[in-house]
Amino acid sequence: MTQRIPEETIEEVRKALDIVDVISEYVQLKKQGRNFVGLCPFHGEKTPSFSVSPDKQLYHCFGCGAGGNAFSFVMETEGISFIEAVEKLASKANISLPQLEGQEENKPEISHKMTTWVKAHELAAKLYHHILTASDEGKEAREYLRKRGFTKEMIDHFQVGYAPNSWDFLTNFLEKRLDESHESLAECGLLALREKDKKPYDRFRDRIMFPIWNQRGKLIAFGGRILSEGQPKYLNSQESKVFNKSEVLYFFHQARPMIRKKSEAVLFEGYMDVISAWRAGIDNGIAAMGTALTEIQAKMIRRNADRVILCYDSDDAGLNATYKNAQILQKVGAEVVIATLPEGYDPDDYIREKGPDRFVQDIINRHITFTAFKFHYFRRGKNLQLEGDRLNYIEQIIEEISLLPRAVERDYYLRQLAEEFSLSLEALKQEQIDIIKKQQKKEKRQFYKAVQAKNVNDAKRMISAHEAAERELIALMLQSRSIADQVQKEIGGEFHYDDYQAIAAHIYSYYGEGYEPDPSHFIERVEDPKLRKITTSLAMKKVNIDLSEQEMDDYLKHIRQFPKKKEIEQLKIKQKQAEESLQFKEAALIAMEIVKINQELKQ
Repeated sequence: MTQRIPEETIEEVRKALDIVDVISEYVQLKKQGRNFVGLCPFHGEKTPSFSVSPDKQLYHCFGCGAGGNAFSFVMETEGISFIEAVEKLASKANISLPQLEGQEENKPEISHKMTTWVKAHELAAKLYHHILTASDEGKEAREYLRKRGFTKEMIDHFQVGYAPNSWDFLTNFLEKRLDESHESLAECGLLALREKDKKPYDRFRDRIMFPIWNQRGKLIAFGGRILSEGQPKYLNSQESKVFNKSEVLYFFHQARPMIRKKSEAVLFEGYMDVISAWRAGIDNGIAAMGTALTEIQAKMIRRNADRVILCYDSDDAGLNATYKNAQILQKVGAEVVIATLPEGYDPDDYIREKGPDRFVQDIINRHITFTAFKFHYFRRGKNLQLEGDRLNYIEQIIEEISLLPRAVERDYYLRQLAEEFSLSLEALKQEQIDIIKKQQKKEKRQFYKAVQAKNVNDAKRMISAHEAAERELIALMLQSRSIADQVQKEIGGEFHYDDYQAIAAHIYSYYGEGYEPDPSHFIERVEDPKLRKITTSLAMKKVNIDLSEQEMDDYLKHIRQFPKKKEIEQLKIKQKQAEESLQFKEAALIAMEIVKINQELKQ
């Protein structure tokens, strides 16, 4: 894609925004020294290895190697082009961009299609909302929602609508307003096509409509609840290139600021629960598109919150989902607590019957730990009056308690178990010690294997003194034009590693065009993803640009001497081969050559 935004405008956008503010909308960052750290959004991790430098306006993950500036972060996170990232950040900075000539014509077909799909969903949402709130067709739906406790404020805030019981109401509406084929609109799930003649018809009919947004606030799908009799009770948009339910959390785009502020999210089963909870004052409520939480969704939550309150239905499906999803959230490093509902209730039912205040006070605020939840969860299906079931239950609970990291927690729950079943605390502790020993042995075996694998990899990739010198010089050149000028004069392009040689060439060109040191700006000129990662890593290094003459000479010496040292390595191999072949005269001559080169190196 050819650049259509002037470079000076791009530079204006880049300088108008702080990379910490940009990334903080996606990743929960904490101050650490001069930089900010958080969990990397590009790979799963429990310990933060993602660093953001406000001084250099760069980010770098020391785990997966991802790195760049604000533009590249938005591109990678949202899967958009450079131009689209500039446009998004320009809007955030209130900077108007010049007319982008030929932009629509040059956009990839899929980008145009996805833009049209979003527009189609937005038009449909406005239509459905109007029908619900201001038409005779929506009267029955309005009455239904009123009985469910929906206020006008709730309906407007969540843009709830109603799809009339018609086969072509939306079809005709979109035909007049969009130049898009029926096949395309069927592909994104708004319409459907008849099998026999491929004629379009409305996919959603006689349903309360709940718009679904992605994390950027783009309307990409609907959830529809049947108003009268019929199946399925709930119907979501089919998956498409704009809607992947495993990557979407309902109302996340609106709840995220409060989730970040509180460092806490409340996770519900469905959109009805989120809307009802919002009425109760819970503004950090979200829901997955189904009871099963995906790792992608869990990471989205973890990047914005330390703690998650799970509030699911009290039936078997809800309890199973609570247990599984809590494990997934713990795996990505979140603290998980459980808000338990009385049997037979879901959050929406409880709020309507008991009131919003009671829901917050008695359910959300009285949450229990995940371990306490397990005490109840593992009882299901067991008759604790039977010895076998009782022993099985006790063993399960001790195993779960043994996984807790803190001794105080383990002691607390063991005492509960001992008291409930009139057991000796000492016996339970001994059983726990045995389980922990088994766990530790297993962990040691796994750790030993991991260390062995790491040692093998390290052996394959040892950084030599000369490579360290090349890396250090590149890092210094990124921060100092005078050092770059000196290196160019002394060794030019004589870097011996291809990657460093290529980066050095970029640096010489950058300064040659009159630019001053600015790693964030320089990164934009490095198109190769591999080189960009290496450059970002080196730009994040802490270096001293006030080099002494001796320090500079040492770096340059390592690089200049590398060819001769490489030659010595090759000669030593030949010497060993000659000795093994009993060609002692040849081996002696090679030895003399090695001595000669070593003397040259010392001069």
